[in-house]
Order: sequence, then C-alpha cells, then structure tokens
Amino acid sequence: MERPLNILIIEDDANTCNRFVKYTENNERINIVSITNNAYRAISITQESMPDAIILDLELHEGKGSGLLFLQELKKLALSIKPFILITTNNSSSTIYTYARELGADFIMYKHEDDYSEKKAIDFLIMMKEIIQNNMQPDIERYENLPVENDDSKRIQRLVVAELNAVGISPRLIGYKYLTEAIILVINDDTQNINGKIAAKYGKTDTSVERAMQNAINKAWRSSDIDDLLENYTARINSEKGVPTLTEFIYYYATKIQNL
Repeated sequence: MERPLNILIIEDDANTCNRFVKYTENNERINIVSITNNAYRAISITQESMPDAIILDLELHEGKGSGLLFLQELKKLALSIKPFILITTNNSSSTIYTYARELGADFIMYKHEDDYSEKKAIDFLIMMKEIIQNNMQPDIERYENLPVENDDSKRIQRLVVAELNAVGISPRLIGYKYLTEAIILVINDDTQNINGKIAAKYGKTDTSVERAMQNAINKAWRSSDIDDLLENYTARINSEKGVPTLTEFIYYYATKIQNL
C-alpha cells in the first residue's frame, strides 16, 4: 500500500487551515499530522512526528513566533534528514526569500499570485511526493560505518543498529545516534555520565540529549507494531508508563548484545 505524504501545517489563519483540511480529507496520498500557529510548538511536533513535508506560513501574526524563527530553530536541531519545507507567504521581499532559503526552505509560494490557492500548495506536494519520500529514507549506512577500532567494535555497532531498527526507532530521529552511542558506551563498561559524554561530543546539553533519546523511544512505542515490540523487547515495562525508561532501554540492549 502506498504510504501517504505526512505533512505538518504551520499557519495562523483559521480559514486557510480549514481549506487545507477540506482539500486533503478524502485524499489518501496525503495526511496532515498536525496544524499549529505556534513556531515553538511546531519544533516539538517536528521532532515527535518527523513529517515528510511542512507547509510554513512566514508571518504567523495571530500565532506565536514566525516562520523564520521556526527555520532558525529547526536548523539548530541538525536533523539527519530534514522535512521538505514549502513556504507560503504574503511577503514578496527577495531578501527575505534568500534568507529563508539559507535557513533551509525548499520552495516558496507567494500568496498574492493570481493562481495561488491552498489546493495549489497541496497539489505541488503531491506532485513532489515520490521525490520527497525518497529523500526522507534513512541512510542507515552512516550509522553502520562510524569509525571503529576493530572487527568486534564493528560487529557491536551493527548489532545495535539492527536492534533499534527492529523496534522501529527511526534513524531519522536525533535520538537514534545518541541511543546507539549510549548502548555502546555501556557495552564497553563506560557507564559514568553517559548523557554528558554524548552531549560534549555533539555540542549539546545533557538535558537535550536525554530528551532526544527518550522521545525516540516514546515514538517507537506509540507507532510500532505491538507484536514487533513484544518480540524484540522482552523486558518488563511499568504498566503506568507504558514505555521503557531511558536507563532501562539502554541497559537492556547493552546486556542483550553482550550475550549474543
């Protein structure tokens, strides 16, 4: 079955949002994962949902922040694979357009063009669907070909990658590479201040590293097939939380891989 194009809409005009919803509600090729008028909330949604594409209004006068602010914050995340960004705007400034492209915008539609409509924006994304989704495919080899000291280290890396993939933790998520390194650290008996070591390596804070790893776990337990989870993660999970804690997850896989 063809996978729909998952899109996030960042727009502050309610009528515009309604037209986007109306045009896509019976279209199986496209799926709106969320709509928000808050640039800060949009960053969280992007991290949690990893949409294929984003329709981004630059102004957000009735919301919070702006489209440019969103692009700035998104760039700071340094996502391994970023969503396709389609900007819609009332602004015709070439300077703003240039800056938006420098921040990562892929295509810009001026709302006052004679032929502009929400339908045109959606139709454009549908036309680009195959290209966008092909570009969003995770390049797993980048995680399997990290510098290693010997064949055993390479074997461990491949085992970690295979285990994370088996429970549906996507290499598209920032937390993926952090989890990979955290598990390998524990396997190598380097268990002191794991978050701090990873944070120092990537120029992040301990808290942001921890949050990214837990978010990756949470997303897998929300979206992966339950049978795959039960088959590949056999440790007991607290029924109230419903997902493994970060420490439980890391040590479970470190122990599992050490015993392989």
